Parts: sequence; C-alpha cells; structure tokens
Amino acid sequence: MKTKLLIEQHFHGCFGVDFNTATVEEVLELSKKILQYGIGGIFSTIVTDTLENTRRAIDVIKAAAEIQTADMAKILGVHLEGIFLNPEKKGIHNVKHFLVPAVENYKLIEDDFIKIVTIAPELDKDFELSKYLLSKGVKVQAGHCEGGDLSCCTGATHLFNAMSGVVHRGKSTALSALIDDNIYAEIIADGVHVSDDALKLLFKTKPLDKIILISDALPITGSSQKEMIFAGEKVFYDGVKATSADGTIAGSTTLLPDIIKRLYKSGLIFSCEEFEQLIENPYHYHNIDLSGSVEWDEDWNIIKVEKL
Repeated sequence: MKTKLLIEQHFHGCFGVDFNTATVEEVLELSKKILQYGIGGIFSTIVTDTLENTRRAIDVIKAAAEIQTADMAKILGVHLEGIFLNPEKKGIHNVKHFLVPAVENYKLIEDDFIKIVTIAPELDKDFELSKYLLSKGVKVQAGHCEGGDLSCCTGATHLFNAMSGVVHRGKSTALSALIDDNIYAEIIADGVHVSDDALKLLFKTKPLDKIILISDALPITGSSQKEMIFAGEKVFYDGVKATSADGTIAGSTTLLPDIIKRLYKSGLIFSCEEFEQLIENPYHYHNIDLSGSVEWDEDWNIIKVEKL
C-alpha cells in the first residue's frame, strides 16, 4: 500500500548529527539520508542550550533549509523544545539554561523559522508567551511540565513523558491532554518510553486524528556510537535505550518507520486506514502538504520512497 511521506515533528537528529551542534553540511546530509526511511519532512528539534548556541543552531538549520535539493527531506521549521520548561520535569535538559516563559525572553532567540515551542504552561504568567506565540502562528505544546490548564496549547509534547501523569483528583498535564479533543498529542511508541497499556489508553481515549507519532530520536540513532554528549550530559546507549549516568531516559533510538512497524507487530494498530490517519495527522496539524509517497509491504516494511 501507499501512504503520504512521513513527517517527523520531534527529532533531535540521527546518524551522529545533532541539530544543536551541527553544521549546515551535516544538516543537509542528514536530510538526504533520512528521506530513504520514508521521512519527507522534519521539524529540527533543539534541546535546551545557551542563548548563543540556540541562536546559532536556528541559523544553521534555517540556512540549510534555504539550499536543500529535491532529494532531501524538507526541513519544515524548528521545534524549540528547550528553555521554557519546568525544572521539576527537566528530563535530560540542563536547568541552568532555563528561562521564565515570557515574551521578552522569547524575543532573545525569536525567529520566523521556529514553528513549535514546548513550554511549561503553569510557569507562563497569564499565558502571555503562549498567546504571543499563537498570534505568530507558532504551535504551543505543553511539555516538561506539571500544569493541567492547556487552554492556550495546541498540543502536548511526548505524552506521559516528563509531565504530570493521569490523576483521579484535580488536573494534570497528561489527563488534560487525553480528554481535550482539541489537543494534538505526540507519543513515542518505541516500546521504551511508554508501556503498551499506556498506548492502549491513548488509542481508546484520544481521537485517532489527534495523535502524532514521533521518534524523539537522538543523534546516536542509526550510528555506531555507544555514548555521546547530548544536552551537555553524557548519554549511554545499551542497545535498547539511551540514558544519562543517573538512568534518565534521554530520547529515542528508533526511527519513525520502525515505530510504525512495532505498532503493527504488537497489535496496537491493525488497519491500513488507521495507519494512514496517523501518518496524515501532522499534515493537518501544520496545514502543510508534501508531494511524494511511501510504499509499504503487508508487514509495514518500506519498499519504495518517492519525493516529487
């Protein structure tokens, strides 16, 4: 069967290339290689860093996007995951670089190529920054946070991970994201970040057209490296997962087509129609279109990729 090209909206890099530190040439090479995996569009995701390094990374990604050729996955923008997060849900992020979510702080790194910002909404006073971002057409996603009021959010970043979980009293980030049908929910369905029972809850609770499959892939993905520096911290890969020295899961080491295949093999998603819907959801979320297709066999292995 054929589907649209995959879009990866939460993706830190792969093949040893880190969007936080990459050169223009490395970004271009990554975007060329990743197309072979059926991924036709990417939102290069930046982890928390200094303001100087963040601005440099955005400039590099933007410069690469301007000179891409037809044989590359299209760089659709930057997903700014870092800086405006809650230290209590920091994950692998470096808290010394965190800033209060405020318009004046965002303007220190603002760029029209930033298309998604992950934020801790409970720290955004009167949702000032969230409203500003929305007015600029930027997607606002709750992540690395504890707040349950997602009224100014368009999505939730890697649902269940680095956020307050499902509770039976009061509000929480995960609970609000699950029950609000207007919120798009990212999910890392790699079998490491979220249990299959949690995935079943997601698929039973959330409208299928509001679920976005992501990899949250680390630069170590698809490389021969067993350790690397990510977010200023050493990360170790044991062949299954990548963690910091204290055991914190740093991100995924599985690319999006392998996640799709895993969902099929585990019986969590069966029908072609459901898979097609999941693949199309980022298109609807960002109101974009890409010309091309991915051809799959009956076991969801990629046979052919076409980018027109």
